[in-house]
Amino acid sequence: MSEHISNAPDPITPPAETSRLAHFPVTFFAVVMGLMGFTLALHAGAPAMVWLAHASSLVLLISAAVMAVIACFYLAKALRYPAMVAEEWHHPVKIAFFPTITVSLLLLATAIFPYNAALAEWIWLVGVVGQGVLTIAVVTGWISHRSFQVGHLTPAWFIPAVGNVIVPVLGARIGYIEISWLFFSGGIIFWIVLLTLVMNRLIFHDPIVARLFPTMVILIAPPAVAFLAYVSMIGAVDGFARILLNAAYIFAALVVVQVPKLVKLPFALSWWALSFPLAALSIASFRFSQLDGSRGHQTIGIVVLILLALVIAGLIWRTFLAILRGEICRPE
Repeated sequence: MSEHISNAPDPITPPAETSRLAHFPVTFFAVVMGLMGFTLALHAGAPAMVWLAHASSLVLLISAAVMAVIACFYLAKALRYPAMVAEEWHHPVKIAFFPTITVSLLLLATAIFPYNAALAEWIWLVGVVGQGVLTIAVVTGWISHRSFQVGHLTPAWFIPAVGNVIVPVLGARIGYIEISWLFFSGGIIFWIVLLTLVMNRLIFHDPIVARLFPTMVILIAPPAVAFLAYVSMIGAVDGFARILLNAAYIFAALVVVQVPKLVKLPFALSWWALSFPLAALSIASFRFSQLDGSRGHQTIGIVVLILLALVIAGLIWRTFLAILRGEICRPE
């Protein structure tokens, strides 16, 4: 009997011959985050360059279409290959990418708010509920009976925290003040805890594997988004807001030093981790400029936005190329 059990197939690992759909990764939602972030960055830059508002509308339509396609594929995977979704959920790295689904909804709601406030509010509410559920589920997974290796820890673990601090960016504007502060508080707490763990891992342990090294750029996102959330709730720039924004600049400087290593790495979907943090940094710079009247921060916002546009263009091209070559949606 024991021999029969030991030879039984793993219930969550599919056979090698399963279709490409079975290996459609949840990390694809990082593409949506990047495109939605680009949309919001273009909108944020519109006061400096009016034509960016039209570009933002166009990119929003494209981003929403891409989000719908990716969501349909992943839903089909969940229905056809639920064991593969379970495998991703139990993966020590991929589990952190599940909140990218609800983060994408929150970003979509923020992006369409200027066009349809009522629809944006409903999408935001769905995103908030989903973000709360996923945050609790992911953290529970982290502190469960499973043991994680130091190598499993990457800046991708910041994603649930980033999702929490995205909630107030629109939530405070539409009147959900206490909910906004609740998610902001949770996001900040988890960011500080995880930042300590990640820095310990980066300094005292082996380097991050090449496939996941682009997630280093995610270090920029939590303080940049937290700045946007904080000023959205208080409506002004104070000392704490400056700390958050300047922390994002410091992490950006650390990432710049890593560029020579980044450009030598082979492409993977994790490269899309470059896009949203740059978008958040650009938006935060534009927002500071609007609130404080700083021309210098406006210039930073424009420069980062140009860099973001180049990065997005390169990522789109390389992703299409990877799809054509069959480099994506295959067993790892």
